[in-house]
Amino acid sequence: MVKGLYTAYTGMVEEQRRLDVLSNNLANSNTTGYKKEGTTNASFAQKLAIKIKDSGTMGLPVGIGGIKMGVKVGETYTDWDQGGFRLTDESSHLAIGGRGFFAIQYTDKQGNTSIKYTRDGNFTVDNEGYFRTADGDYVLNMNAALNGQYGENAYVRVDPLQQYSVDSRGFIFQNGQIVSQVGVIDIDNYDYILKYGENLYDIQDGGNVIAADNMLIEQGALESSNVNIVDEMVSMITIQRAYEAGQKMIQAEDETIEMAVSQVGRV
Repeated sequence: MVKGLYTAYTGMVEEQRRLDVLSNNLANSNTTGYKKEGTTNASFAQKLAIKIKDSGTMGLPVGIGGIKMGVKVGETYTDWDQGGFRLTDESSHLAIGGRGFFAIQYTDKQGNTSIKYTRDGNFTVDNEGYFRTADGDYVLNMNAALNGQYGENAYVRVDPLQQYSVDSRGFIFQNGQIVSQVGVIDIDNYDYILKYGENLYDIQDGGNVIAADNMLIEQGALESSNVNIVDEMVSMITIQRAYEAGQKMIQAEDETIEMAVSQVGRV
């Protein structure tokens, strides 16, 4: 009977975790370049149940079979499918079609500088001609992005007083001349990508930066998130029903235990 309580409890905890992930997806449904997350279920390891202190077996423990104590979240994964493009007609706005990430020079609140990666191409050009993110971080050029370099010579820069165009490979043209190339790279194994926060990604040890061969850049557009709000709402209803089922199971188990204590015990 008590095992039923644990089974229902672990199921409810798992549904709560799924709801947290889903809620984060909905909260970022309008975030440029956001990639939704999903979860998988996994059961706890099977344990051998043992009958102890049974006079019929001379008090010796006897195995009565394997049991599982419920379910848990197996893993949280990222759906890397491309989102749709939203046209803005802003020259500094860029969207990546296919695989790849923009490389930026990120400085945290403690003043530490490192390279981060993002799909958010909501860039601006400052008065000095530097490409910057919405938070003011510098966008790196292709050479710096591939070699893990940052600093003033690694920034994407144009003449802010002249018009410019960006082709599908990230080359920036002014007056018919190439003046820079936006740093767009790829990762050889997406299992080594970590979500840093603020719509940025980091690479843990084991992952390597490679050239983004299967990508095209669209100027004057932004990539929308790949969150389907209708699908997420349907999943939310499913999670709510599963959570309620766990509650009812706990109530039923509680009533059964109460009967065993208060009624069967008197007999």
